[in-house]
Amino acid sequence: MNRWSIAACLVCGFLASGATPAADGFGVLVYGSTPGGLAAAIGAAKGGQDVLLIEPTERIGGMLTSGLSHSDFHSLESLSGTFLDFCRRVEAHYIAQYGADSPEVRDCFHGTFGEPKVNLAICEAMLAEQPRITVRKGHRLKGVAMDGKTPQHRILSATFAASDGSELTATARIFIDATYEGDLLAEAGVPWRAGREGRDEYGESLAPAEADGQLQAYNFRFIMTRNLANRVMPVAPAGYRREDFVGVLPVLESGQIKKVFDYPRGCIFKAQTPPLAGGKYDINDVSGGIIRLSLPGKNLGWPEAGAAERAKIFAEHLRDQAGLLYFLQNDEAVPARFRDEAREWGWCRDEFVETGHLPPQLYVREARRMIGMYVFTQRDSEHAPGDARAVLHRDAIAMGDYGNNCHGTAHEGDRFGGRHTGEFYNPVPPYQIPYGVLVPREVDNLLVPVAASSSHVGFCALRLEPIWTSLGQAAGHAAALAIERDIAVQNVDVRALQRRLHAAGSATIYVSDVLPGSADFAAVQWWGTRGGLHGLEPMPTKPGQRGAQLHGQYYEANPGHQVKLDEVLTDELAERWRKLAMEQGLPTNSLPTADGITTRRDWFIAAYRLAEPLDAEP
Repeated sequence: MNRWSIAACLVCGFLASGATPAADGFGVLVYGSTPGGLAAAIGAAKGGQDVLLIEPTERIGGMLTSGLSHSDFHSLESLSGTFLDFCRRVEAHYIAQYGADSPEVRDCFHGTFGEPKVNLAICEAMLAEQPRITVRKGHRLKGVAMDGKTPQHRILSATFAASDGSELTATARIFIDATYEGDLLAEAGVPWRAGREGRDEYGESLAPAEADGQLQAYNFRFIMTRNLANRVMPVAPAGYRREDFVGVLPVLESGQIKKVFDYPRGCIFKAQTPPLAGGKYDINDVSGGIIRLSLPGKNLGWPEAGAAERAKIFAEHLRDQAGLLYFLQNDEAVPARFRDEAREWGWCRDEFVETGHLPPQLYVREARRMIGMYVFTQRDSEHAPGDARAVLHRDAIAMGDYGNNCHGTAHEGDRFGGRHTGEFYNPVPPYQIPYGVLVPREVDNLLVPVAASSSHVGFCALRLEPIWTSLGQAAGHAAALAIERDIAVQNVDVRALQRRLHAAGSATIYVSDVLPGSADFAAVQWWGTRGGLHGLEPMPTKPGQRGAQLHGQYYEANPGHQVKLDEVLTDELAERWRKLAMEQGLPTNSLPTADGITTRRDWFIAAYRLAEPLDAEP
């Protein structure tokens, strides 16, 4: 059976229960339709490969379609590639539905704040545009077959089990593990860690003194509303026990909680602002709060657990978080002002219809982390010495603008009124992410864009949906390159990969004034990633200085990260760039000089044209 006939069987559901068919002929198999998985599949397909995208649940999109509707980033200028494409489509949807000048368009914040049902529709449309992608939902990884005879191990095939008892065994040239948990990499025998490294292992000030097994806590991202026409009142979750929640009463009486729902502090349920279209709110854990939704310690078994054990952990988190809401809304011991306020809120009738209006996924902030060719640590997101910019990575394949962010890894004291430990929110400049975080050290046909190679502290700067999307896009294009050239993923030409990413509008370094779509984007990204933009601006007085605050965690462009293409080239800068060009092997005698007329743009364009033959793909 060829690739197309098996795809037809998969889509039409003709496979008999208990059968174990083979899906052959795919260039790339992506496991996990997280944002990283979606971008990987799209990138590989655009690179000319037939892709099998397998999702263990019945819903694609990961947290992007399961309640995390206020995307985590700091400045809009950091968004690029597939994620920016997604956001523009979300915004276009709201413009078409409500009008360009509507509150809904304003509040969607350029498409970065979308209702889950809208995000899902956009993700499905983006996949449907790629005829080379075959999607199979509801199949969980059962195991992999490895070839240990090659110089480096290779994955030969992967077998997936469906809920009806049937199985599917699939082969591919390259496999991409895009799960939040790193399930495929673990089955392939790739080394990984879960927990925290000690401070001395990587010299990280945010790490604990000694290594331990603590994980960043999980919670749900409920989508809720006060709109009566769309509101569904919560009921007691399975296993509800009143005695589990009476401890909240003394905290309410203490005056430390002002409202049940509010933003950003002094509340129990953080209702992110602005609201989503239709008066919906993305609900999250209150960072540093006295009452938390996140439950450190309750998630420790998740990374290595099978489906049944993960279902139990899922249910425990749901019982706690939905149970707390039910208690606050209905228990007569709750002060009336809190109870009445809480009862204004409910689930959204038009969201998560298949799962009782509750998110189908738990917010898994951290699980396994691969130990790959490069381990991303705290240092990688800090300033280069004396520079506005972060540490330079000439092999960068993505960038991020957020920071090391951890909601806590343990809890001291009572469930209500105690405090999380291991919590940190570290401001840093926008940072680059090197190719090695995607690549295992030994398995030569696997890439890992989500459970990426990093320390616990480093991972806390990577674990954001826009960044995972960029890493996935890079993995998809890297897979296509490896197949075209018949090489191991460890041997992918990173410069060729960067060229493809830049052509696709995906940034490898933060530049605030030359964005995707600009005619100069590729040239600026190329030279910036070579190091040409470092040293232009000094380190700010306050490390990690951000632009003016727009609202919440969102800011104007990061200062000190402009290229200023229209500025006239100075003698000093021309000489510094000439020396760097010489190091890069460019014919420097053909480069422009500082003549009082030549601009930085002129220099960029000339240098980029000179480099094209040197960086050209064979």
